[in-house]
Amino acid sequence: MKKKIALWVGGIIVGLFLLLLAAPFLFKGKIQDLVLKTINDNLTATVSFDKVNLSLLKNFPKATVTIDGLTIVNNEPFAGDTLLHAQTIGLQMSVMELFNGADKPMNIQEILLKDAAINVLVNEQGIANYDIALKDEDEKDEEEEKEDKPFSLALQHYQIENTKITYTDLSSKMKFIIEEFNHEGKGNLTANVLDLDTKSNAKVSFVMDGTSFLNQVQLSLNAMIGMDMDQQIYSFKENTALINQLPLQFDGKIQLLEEGQAFDLSFATPDSDFKNFLGLIPEAYAGGLKGVTTTGEFKVAGQVKGNLTETTIPTLAIEMAANKASFKYPDLPKAVEQIVLDMQIMNKTGLVKDTYVDLNKLSFKIDQDVFNASANIKNLTENPLVDAKLNGVINLANVSKAYPVQLDVPLTGILRANVTTNFDMNSVEKSQYQNIKNAGDISLTNFHFASDAMAKPLDIKEAALAFNTNHVSLNKFILATGQTDVAADGRLDNLYGFLFNKQTLKGNFNVRSTNFVLADLLKEEATAPTTEKDKTDKAKPVAQGEALKIPAFLDCTINADAKTVVYDNLTLKNVKGRLVVKDETARLENMTTDLFGGKLAFAGDVSTKTAQPKFNMDLGLKTLDIKETFTQFEFLKKIAPIAGIIAGNINATIKLDGQLEGSDFSPIMNTLSGDLTGDILNSQVNVANSKLLSSLDSAVKFVDLSKLDLNNKRIHLKFKDGKVQVSPFDLKVKDMNVQISGEHGFDQQMNYALDFKVPAKMLGSDVANLLAKLSPQESAKYDAIPVKVDLTGNFSAPKVGTNMNEVVTNLTKQIAEDQANKYLDKGKDALKDLLTGGNKGKENANGESTPEEEKKKKETEETVDKISKGLKDLFGKKKSE
Repeated sequence: MKKKIALWVGGIIVGLFLLLLAAPFLFKGKIQDLVLKTINDNLTATVSFDKVNLSLLKNFPKATVTIDGLTIVNNEPFAGDTLLHAQTIGLQMSVMELFNGADKPMNIQEILLKDAAINVLVNEQGIANYDIALKDEDEKDEEEEKEDKPFSLALQHYQIENTKITYTDLSSKMKFIIEEFNHEGKGNLTANVLDLDTKSNAKVSFVMDGTSFLNQVQLSLNAMIGMDMDQQIYSFKENTALINQLPLQFDGKIQLLEEGQAFDLSFATPDSDFKNFLGLIPEAYAGGLKGVTTTGEFKVAGQVKGNLTETTIPTLAIEMAANKASFKYPDLPKAVEQIVLDMQIMNKTGLVKDTYVDLNKLSFKIDQDVFNASANIKNLTENPLVDAKLNGVINLANVSKAYPVQLDVPLTGILRANVTTNFDMNSVEKSQYQNIKNAGDISLTNFHFASDAMAKPLDIKEAALAFNTNHVSLNKFILATGQTDVAADGRLDNLYGFLFNKQTLKGNFNVRSTNFVLADLLKEEATAPTTEKDKTDKAKPVAQGEALKIPAFLDCTINADAKTVVYDNLTLKNVKGRLVVKDETARLENMTTDLFGGKLAFAGDVSTKTAQPKFNMDLGLKTLDIKETFTQFEFLKKIAPIAGIIAGNINATIKLDGQLEGSDFSPIMNTLSGDLTGDILNSQVNVANSKLLSSLDSAVKFVDLSKLDLNNKRIHLKFKDGKVQVSPFDLKVKDMNVQISGEHGFDQQMNYALDFKVPAKMLGSDVANLLAKLSPQESAKYDAIPVKVDLTGNFSAPKVGTNMNEVVTNLTKQIAEDQANKYLDKGKDALKDLLTGGNKGKENANGESTPEEEKKKKETEETVDKISKGLKDLFGKKKSE
């Protein structure tokens, strides 16, 4: 009998276990259908999920439904925006709920939301993207509605893990972000009156109108919340809260009303230990508080009472106070002493505009230096009124000795301030400077700073600012770094408009330097060895890190005067001119410098308003050394590769524009366009230094390029799309003239034509021997024979082509024909004398030939011509004829 009972029990256990294993397969389809029905019956958005799983073993005796990869995407007017994406949503319920019929909903007892992102958006019209519930046109009673729902809530526990919630209100320019949000609540949520045990922690950020008021502030709250669901009253019972490391306790209640919420809350620090003040500061900046010794008290207390509606807020009375306090970190040599804080945030009317902040006093002492501040801000929402004072001294070297500031390199320097300011925001926005009352000065002396990111340590020997009604004066600024020295003075206008209202910051400065080495300020990045592929790739624009941008908020003029400026391998002397920065454009005006033995003038602008920076520039070169100019300037090396070939000087004007690399403002060569017009002075040609000229000298025997005369020759080049076109120009090489025209590319490929006018005597010995038989008058007609020379290939491997053979052949034939014609002319004259007997004919009394004589003369000429033609035909025939 016992054996049978054991078999029955074992069979039942095995059967139940098999049932638990099989249940997910039996009920999965039903659960998935119910999930889809719930979505379709309740939401107007596009909803998708990866899969739905059912487990009876995971939390037995409860059934667990998990929905993986749930995404909710909005329809119009937020089409395409993702409202929710959750990696996992878990639902727990009694196993028996799985057997409910279609007319009976399943009661959910627990909900889990894990690894989710929720994006709440309210547009300019006040429409919210979370309003996606279907609207029921027909009213249903509670029982009918309950029967229609596949699921109903009978919650005892809910939990949110690692979720991010972003709330953006475009109408009020407000953004609220809750990150790393973890929250759970336990209680019988089916009851009308209950106690809900909650635990929460998160990082909170808040931005309004572009200004960050909270940045990842760490909040945590463990609270027992008394809930009266009938009256919608939520009361704080036992609770502990932390803002960063500041402990607070709350007391009171919040009630939900039709028109808003009613607040009756108070809060305070649980004790008056001054460590509470340090707890306000995020731990990343304040360090741990273990071992910190403090004296004095710090208290925070506040009351929030009244209704929050569309037109009112609760009244506020928040106080923060410390008196004769101090703190010292155990590992630091100095203490912060004599700390006094008296601050209030108040609103007595319930109107937002009447909220004000009073910082009646803030004072502290480090070593022998005392710093004081006070401020009052009123009328926060309409036209904020600010009244503030700063007065004191801070030795920056002592800051890190008294407070655990995370600095790679300690600061040094003395900061002194004695400033008062009184203004309203309307005056700032409208630039009504007469209503802005500033006075006092701030100075910084012997400031030293160095870091691995900097090329050289930076020393500000003295900086002095004076605050006036409508501007801030920079009375003195002296800086040194490496071999560089800088001195400056000037003024800033509209400082408050820039700081508080995002207006343009205006300024005018004079900057002087005896030696300015750019490498002292800009640290070179380590670069890997260049490969052949890298060289090829440099021909194409590539992304090279973050693009440089000229600030849009600047409207600034800088008058510069530097005795020496060192930039890479260039040393510029007596640099003077003006830099105007405005509208994301830097404009150079009347810039001049001594360079390469001459004078360089330049003007133009650089703009970063477009994605690819652009520039245009006008250059004036006066007696600059040709070799240095066309070696040191990379773009000139491409445009006219004459460095090392021509010695001398150049006067030129250059106009160019194009695009710049975003990372370092170097020109993108193939985008350059412009022209160069120049005169060459005191020139000497070095044929041996040029493969092109050496090849030309070898191929064309009649020319000696060392005799090339380039003095005072004007050259005009145009360049665009990587091509340089040379307008035709004439040169003289000893007794020859030559016209040069053609083009070459920045890749150094070329196509040039040289049209020579060559004296025939220089075209070889055969031609010279023929010319020797001619009289000087006869040979003079052969002093400018056209010879064409073509230059192709590239500058390092040129190809020279000429029509010399054709020219010599044609010229030899021409000389022979001319000689034959000369001898025929002589024979005609002799024959004519023979036929006429040497008589020229008789003339009448008037010195005119008689008709008989004219007839005889004509007959004689006809006879001579026939004989000459016969002789010419005879001797002019080819031997084969």
